[in-house]
Amino acid sequence: MTQTDSRPQPSSEHLPGDGHMWVMVLGDLVIFGGYFIVFMIYRTMHPEEFLRAQQHLDIDIGVVNTVILLTSSWLVARAVLAARAGRHEAAIRLTYAGAVGGLMFMACKGYEWIVKIQNGHTNSEMFYSFYYVLTGVHLIHVLIGLIALGVIVRELQNPSRRRASVVEASAVYWHMVDLLWVIIFGLLYVVR
Repeated sequence: MTQTDSRPQPSSEHLPGDGHMWVMVLGDLVIFGGYFIVFMIYRTMHPEEFLRAQQHLDIDIGVVNTVILLTSSWLVARAVLAARAGRHEAAIRLTYAGAVGGLMFMACKGYEWIVKIQNGHTNSEMFYSFYYVLTGVHLIHVLIGLIALGVIVRELQNPSRRRASVVEASAVYWHMVDLLWVIIFGLLYVVR
């Protein structure tokens, strides 16, 4: 009679990226979670003021921005899969396409800010104080995310690098940026 080895076998699946990136992502999510909680507290305290100000947001631009970032996230996910399969040129093209989505998002958000400011919606209104802080901090994260996508391209262009963990970690950051936007979009544009 033979004994069966009951020890768990290592899985070929792993958490993308590295632990340091996940700590940073979770830290960012906690910080943004604090912003979201404070926003909801003030919204509860001043519902009419928030609703009145919120009605000046263009939900169509919010939807366009959401579609742009979700498409960008999908392209970056496809880039990671291509990199894992050794299709580095395809991964680079997909990463560039994802970065174009980030630039389009920033252009749309810049246009939206200009329109809001020209119409007199400044941070003197409580809702717009939150709007500019949430979307502004998010824009900084988009910019950092674009740098992370540049790291992916750099890694993939150099055959001596091409470390999957760096590609995955940068993609994880980009996906966090997209997730944050979906929550911000819901809080600012949709929830009434």
